[in-house]
Amino acid sequence: MITALAGGVGAARFLQGLTCVVPEDEITVIVNTGDDIELYGLHISPDLDIVMYTLADIVDVERGWGIRGDTFNCLDMLRRYRHKTWFKLGDRDLATHIYRTQLLKSGRPLSEATEGLCQRLDLKLRILPMTNDRFETKVATDAGTMHFQEYLVKRGAQDMVMGVIFEGEREARPAPGVIDSILNTDAVIICPSNPIVSIGTILSVKNIRSTLKETEAKVIGISPIVGGSPVKGPADKLMRGLGLEVSAYAVAALYQDFLDAFVIDRMDEAERKRIEKLGLHVVITNTLMKSIQDKVRLAKVVLGLVG
Repeated sequence: MITALAGGVGAARFLQGLTCVVPEDEITVIVNTGDDIELYGLHISPDLDIVMYTLADIVDVERGWGIRGDTFNCLDMLRRYRHKTWFKLGDRDLATHIYRTQLLKSGRPLSEATEGLCQRLDLKLRILPMTNDRFETKVATDAGTMHFQEYLVKRGAQDMVMGVIFEGEREARPAPGVIDSILNTDAVIICPSNPIVSIGTILSVKNIRSTLKETEAKVIGISPIVGGSPVKGPADKLMRGLGLEVSAYAVAALYQDFLDAFVIDRMDEAERKRIEKLGLHVVITNTLMKSIQDKVRLAKVVLGLVG
């Protein structure tokens, strides 16, 4: 059994390779929900959706989000009604959010709604939201404090970051199955995701970080930073805003209290000794995932550390 902690695109790509090596029904993925937002009257879960769409092989690879071949007629009409449409949702993508929102309004928790979506997308692996409780990631910037999606999508991550706020952090509890999946697994993989607003949010939910320290499973992380820059997303701006160095070493330091091993890219080989001084086993390989072969190869490297 394998348990993974995941954010968005980078995690989804890695998981695509993992499912080629490990049977889907032996994988549990705990996904960040700090990016969740209500728009157009609908509950939108961007990271859950990109993981589901990628593994169901319906993702729009060129855009990096949404459903391949989707249309945007609904948004076009909303624009005609002078509705703000800065968050792009395709027509088929909207069906996901409508279905999820209906389930939530009927009293189902987010974990059950996610299970229902996975079943209808013919996914065999288990995908869990990190929490069923309200949790919002907000970014404090020189232009004010705003929801992470507003910072990233509406404003293009152009504002200077001064802090990150996890609203609901104190009250949020892990979704059912989250703690058990960390304790009862052969390995926990920290996917190559934003260490602040993807993995960081998951770690902030009560008992998750302490359970990662407690588990007897090997915990392996994959660096999302390659050559001093994130492969995708604003991790560099967020890390600098929090006074952190943008490097594979800095990510390893954020996770050092529960990691056993850390996988870094060949471009960061010079970081090896610094990371080893944190008490971690370091593996150097190509972590860029441009093809399915790259994804499978990286998954095999990580699984090789499990023993």
